[in-house]
Amino acid sequence: MTDTSILFQSATLGSLELKNRLAVAPMTRVSATDDGRATQQMADYYAKFAAGGFGLIIVEASYIDEQYSQGYHFQPGLANNAQRDAWKLVVDAVHAAGAKICMQLVHAGALNQGRNANYPEGAIAPSAVAPKGEMLTFYRGEGTYPTPREMTTDELIAIKDAFVAASVRALEAGFDAVEIHGANGYLLDQFWTAHTNQRTDEYGGSARNRIRLDEEIVKAAVAATQGKLPIGLRLSQSKVNDFEYQWVGGEQDAADIFPVLDEAGVGFLHITEHVATDEVFGSGHSLAGLAKKHAKAPVIVNGGLGTPETAASVIAAGDADVVAQGKAALANPDWPAKVQAGEPLADFDFGMFSPLADLASQAAWEAAQ
Repeated sequence: MTDTSILFQSATLGSLELKNRLAVAPMTRVSATDDGRATQQMADYYAKFAAGGFGLIIVEASYIDEQYSQGYHFQPGLANNAQRDAWKLVVDAVHAAGAKICMQLVHAGALNQGRNANYPEGAIAPSAVAPKGEMLTFYRGEGTYPTPREMTTDELIAIKDAFVAASVRALEAGFDAVEIHGANGYLLDQFWTAHTNQRTDEYGGSARNRIRLDEEIVKAAVAATQGKLPIGLRLSQSKVNDFEYQWVGGEQDAADIFPVLDEAGVGFLHITEHVATDEVFGSGHSLAGLAKKHAKAPVIVNGGLGTPETAASVIAAGDADVVAQGKAALANPDWPAKVQAGEPLADFDFGMFSPLADLASQAAWEAAQ
């Protein structure tokens, strides 16, 4: 049996020092105000994980501009100074409870389920390709996704600038790290995904071109924040609207893109899969393992690692540096404390997400237990 004490060793993500190797994965909770400001309820929610012993809290994906980046009603943002100042409440609560906190920044791209009435309607994407799958009902979605409009070169540049400006706001709000969301089917993943990116410019075609926007955003955000906090990138194969997708180039894609991201100055890579330990591409490695093989940056891994032994085994095998818990953390906000004390862990109950995956539904579920 793997020694779980390895989970409680200190770790570093770029310049950021963590007290242990346990993080809370980013999970959209659609509980901000209508205009995208974080709330006291959100501060209390995130502080629980910090008090429970997690070394790093990665907050839910927050949109970056007042145009097309918001994907869900009541999603938080970091697109303006009012939103920045509201996040300070959350940052201070997490710090006071003893953990570090990371902002995750996202552009929804084609996966638009609703946004503030003051923002434009519709969706933009690398190409005018309708997303697979259906909208997420627990985020107030219904039916299939409409076909987005292909974004212009000027819009691409503006989005890059918006990611950078939001990264600076995260620094100003006191966050310890920033994670650029390049996974799970959202805009940057739409650039990386072959069938949703049919562009013929320098951002389409080869793996090198399809990862270019991620590279340029990371590089510019590192420069704008002057190295004062690590700028990470989240990558995956599966998406919220397409569980089966696999990288078209297999391991060669990993070999092509991870060194590019290292060169851009990425502070860490966050690899998420449904089952993070699964071998991919017949390579003998998990996707996180390929990141460790082909990249120099530290790796966070997420997906199906809720038991202490499984989480520890990934670290012990050298396939990751930090384990991020999602559903296991929702069921056990004090997961690290329970593991250290040898206490049993609760199973996640999807009733917590009914009728919505918001904090009000969770509070109602907890009150009924």
